[in-house]
Amino acid sequence: MADTLPVDVVVGLLRSASAEREADVDGLLGGVSLAEEDAARIRYETRRLRATSERWRRRGQELAALFSSARELAQLRDVDELLGRLVERAHDLVGTDVTYLSEFDADSRELRVRTTLGTVAPSFLGLLVPPGVGLASQVVEGRRPCWTSKYAAMTQAPHDSAIDAAVAAEGLVSLLGVPLMAGEEVIGVLFAANRVEHAFSPEEISLLSAFADHAAIVLQTARLLARTQDSADEARRAYDQLARHVEAMERASEVHGDLTSLVLQGGEAPDVATALGRALRCHVELLDPESLEGPFADAVDRSRHSGRCTPAGDGAYAVAVLAGPALLGAFLLEEGDVEFGPVELRTAERAAQITALLNLKQDAVIEAEQRVRGDLLADMLSDDPGRRAGIATRARARGIRLDELRSVVVVSVPAELRREAVRALQRTAGPVGEHTGHVVALTGHADPAAASAFAHAMVSRAVRGPVLAVGASVTGADGATDDLRAQAGAASACVRILPSLGLSDTAVTADDYLPYTALFGPGEARVRSYVRRVIGPVLDWDAEHAGTLLPTLSAYLGNRMSPVATARALHLHKNTVLQRMERATELLGENWQEPDRLFRITVAVRLANLTKNP
Repeated sequence: MADTLPVDVVVGLLRSASAEREADVDGLLGGVSLAEEDAARIRYETRRLRATSERWRRRGQELAALFSSARELAQLRDVDELLGRLVERAHDLVGTDVTYLSEFDADSRELRVRTTLGTVAPSFLGLLVPPGVGLASQVVEGRRPCWTSKYAAMTQAPHDSAIDAAVAAEGLVSLLGVPLMAGEEVIGVLFAANRVEHAFSPEEISLLSAFADHAAIVLQTARLLARTQDSADEARRAYDQLARHVEAMERASEVHGDLTSLVLQGGEAPDVATALGRALRCHVELLDPESLEGPFADAVDRSRHSGRCTPAGDGAYAVAVLAGPALLGAFLLEEGDVEFGPVELRTAERAAQITALLNLKQDAVIEAEQRVRGDLLADMLSDDPGRRAGIATRARARGIRLDELRSVVVVSVPAELRREAVRALQRTAGPVGEHTGHVVALTGHADPAAASAFAHAMVSRAVRGPVLAVGASVTGADGATDDLRAQAGAASACVRILPSLGLSDTAVTADDYLPYTALFGPGEARVRSYVRRVIGPVLDWDAEHAGTLLPTLSAYLGNRMSPVATARALHLHKNTVLQRMERATELLGENWQEPDRLFRITVAVRLANLTKNP
């Protein structure tokens, strides 16, 4: 054995130990005289040094990759891009066929494949792994790396047919999964897989775990940034809401000041609408109860029952102006520059309350004046000559010219609605008040039909229920209170008899129903009594039999007592009509067709047809 080796041989051996490819050691030692034992030892040590050098070179590459990942973490911008790079580096350094990262949902306990490299099936990206299934469940539940050299034969965890199909479609055989940890919480799993059987080494597991730690930092940072952004957005929204609330409160304070000034200075309802529109930067319209119609009327009804500002469609809102149950009007607000919120709607509701107070104040003055006018009307209708003395002079003192009043209208509504009816008729410019259980109004309408129709429309809108209105003409001359009392009495008699005729909601004149009032005067009882007294046998017969005798008798009288015309009108045979008339003669008597008797029977039949319960 030579004690020394040539320098060239030593240098060659050192180069072979550090070379990426294995060198020909035997060729280097071929020109040197060495014992076989020494040559074998040199070959062994050279291979060992080469393996160590290879391990350190690989370790250097791993560290370089990890350092690159760390630098990218410090410059975190796009989470998906950074995760893609991490998966790519892990794929290159671990050297597996497929590398992918799944994100864990703590709520559903599912894993969703978020980033892949090396896959061929497009359906693999986004694949959902149910909880408790496959290798992934072992990693999540154990919070440690897990691997299998042959997935199809794995028995440590239950399989899922959909997951097995996805794995088979990729041709994956061996899999390694390492958890992505954020403290004690699993937030994902990084997988490395081969399409052949493979036993993963501790170095591969350690390297993949290092990349998993980096990926965990990326996901956790992204989640923290998202939470921070959400918190910032929430804080910004809260600040914006606070700013809007402060601005709304300032507007409400401004309106409150303006409304207070209006109350103190004796303002009116239109002034409130102007102040409200100016503060809320919107269009505000004040409507009378009579002008409410369509969808807006429905919105006002809802506001009337709730006491709140209610939507009226197309960005508009309605708020009723109420004084107890009485509807005094309504505000229509059309949204403008300011979006309506709770403060704005509450401001509108307060404006409606102030408007109601102003209206009540004005109504108190008007009511005092109306009370005087009501007393004046009561004196005009009184039977006491002393109360009627100087009535024209007292009327002129209240601004009423009796010679300009042409009609009297008597209105019938339930007792609890008479006050609203009087309020609705205050615009007639004449005296209005309650008299003998009805509302009486004097108007300047020359036509009593027009006067009754006007009163009916005004009161119907106010009470939203059936109304009976009867008009009658008056002379309008000063001192002609006798004619006024007579016409008011005729109208009152007519309004009392209308329900007996089946009428409950109409506007008529006293002259229209003069024959009935002349015959019976006021009262339903007299009408029923008259009908029963004149044609009672006919009614009894119809009640016991088919109920055809009264209709036949009515048609017979309406067709000039012609059997042929009656049969044609009722679509009957002439003999049937004659038989029924014979039965009527038996019940009413042989002389029922004499002129005087026939007139009374004709009226009774007419009343029986009009009356619901004769």
